[in-house]
Amino acid sequence: MTLPTATSHAARPAVPAPLLILTAAVLWGLLGILGKQAQDAGVGALEVAFWRASLGGALFAAHAAATRSPLPRGRDLGVTALFGILGVSAFYGTYQLAVKAGGASLASVLLYTAPAFVALLGWAFLRERLGGRDLLAVAGTLGGIALISLGGGQGVTASAPALGFGLAAGFTYSLYYLYGKAYFHTYTPAALYAAALPVGALGLLPLVSFAAKTPAAWGSLLAIAFLSTYLAYLAYSAGLKHLPATRASVIASLEPVVAAGLAALLFQERLAPLALLGAALVIAAALTLSLDKKAEHPPVE
Repeated sequence: MTLPTATSHAARPAVPAPLLILTAAVLWGLLGILGKQAQDAGVGALEVAFWRASLGGALFAAHAAATRSPLPRGRDLGVTALFGILGVSAFYGTYQLAVKAGGASLASVLLYTAPAFVALLGWAFLRERLGGRDLLAVAGTLGGIALISLGGGQGVTASAPALGFGLAAGFTYSLYYLYGKAYFHTYTPAALYAAALPVGALGLLPLVSFAAKTPAAWGSLLAIAFLSTYLAYLAYSAGLKHLPATRASVIASLEPVVAAGLAALLFQERLAPLALLGAALVIAAALTLSLDKKAEHPPVE
């Protein structure tokens, strides 16, 4: 998924912008798949989140240093540290717990409740008006969740913990909107993530029980950090410089489709018809809200 980021005009990239956005969507779609693979190899859900924050933070720090991007300081650093706890520790952790409890496809769909939370947070804290379309989309999100909980599916557990962790991931991810609206136009996203992700890793550290890891487990963890965190951001931000944010949001909405397809292929996860209808409602509501300029998404999941 995607949130507010500064855009600028630059030389046309060698790779077409829509293809860059599609690449980011596919890489984000791998997030739950790689997390499930790591968990199946014996790595705990919160340890997966810890390594994503630690390794991803190191990559963003190297990027910020190479591009000489100034890191946030003073009050901005304090707010960024708070965001590191809420938007990294809580988000990364609850997403992997949702994958563990309900499956990769369900977690990916529930993450798309974030735009509904964005609309509600914007109304509550930023005095943004909720129009009829916004209210209809929020209602569609709630209806979709209800259908998912009733439908379930093969290899998919639509239990209270799965739904709870998935919705918590959607809510904490929506906080990127409030944070990004204030800071993504002041600092480069790489610099902000270079500061926020290490704080998020430290927030997770007391909750992590480290396990011995096979080479395959390390491969999944490294892929999450490099492909689904760092490289996905680079592809999305490069594409967004040459593509309207609304069109980028539409292309990026292929993410849960990628996740569901791979989960069906690799883990035999298949949503039942009723749950598929609910997933379609959630994604349609997310698209409706994302096409509104106030509900654009952040450049990294």
